[in-house]
This record gives sequence, structure tokens and C-alpha cells, in this order.
Amino acid sequence: PKPDYPIITPEEMEKFDGFMFGISGRFGIMPAQLKTFMDSTGGLWKSGALVGKAAGVFTSVGSQGGGQETGGLATVTFFAHHGMVFVPLGGSLSSKRMRVREPNGGTAYGCGTFAGSDGSRTPNILEKPEAVNHGKHFANVTEKLAT
Repeated sequence: PKPDYPIITPEEMEKFDGFMFGISGRFGIMPAQLKTFMDSTGGLWKSGALVGKAAGVFTSVGSQGGGQETGGLATVTFFAHHGMVFVPLGGSLSSKRMRVREPNGGTAYGCGTFAGSDGSRTPNILEKPEAVNHGKHFANVTEKLAT
């Protein structure tokens, strides 16, 4: 059984200053479950409740070509329509962007990992610092936007 993690509802989103969405790539795009969640936020869009809030993504995909870039990019339209501020990892925060000897996930859109086709691979020594960098950057931007 899956752990019992709290799951946010659209109605709860107004209470928070920012959102970091963890997404899995599905055939090169975000999963349908996330798209369904995004589609359920029409009332928030109508009221402008998410305007100015920070938003970011991190990804886990099965393999290269599994959707790290396209999955992250697909969320940007949602953020833009809501007037949210997209906070990417960006190339300047990446310490390993040019390292190609070892498999490592992540894009300019957000940190990430390759889970393997069976989900058995965990983030490696190159990917973990990227996640920390992205998390700190996201928190700093979110704090500035909220004040």
C-alpha cells in the first residue's frame, strides 16, 4: 500500500504562498491525474486566487525521453493562466548540467531523476544537490513574493 500522504484540494490552494508539484512523466507528458487536478481549478482561475503565487515542478521519469522537459513545460501553461510565477531550477543554479558520464535527471524547468522503467532507481549523488538547490531557490522566491 502507498503511504498516507496528505493530498491538497483546489479549495485549499488559496491558503498557501506557493506550490512545488512533483510529477511523473507519462509518455513524454504530465500524468492525467495532474491534468485532472489542474482542470478542477477553474473557480480559482475565475476569482484570481492564485495570481502572484509561486509555482514549480520536479520530475521523475522512467527513462530518457520519458518527459522530464515536456512534463515540466506542460505545467507552465497552467501557471500562466492562473497568473502564477514559475520558479524553474534554471541553468545557472545547476552544478551538473554539462556532466554526461553518468545518468542524471533534471532540466532547466526543474530538478528530477530517472526512476528506471520499473521504478527501482533512486536519485543519485548528482541529482540530490540539484533538488536541494531548487528547493532553496523556490523557498527564497516564494518568501519574496509573499511579502
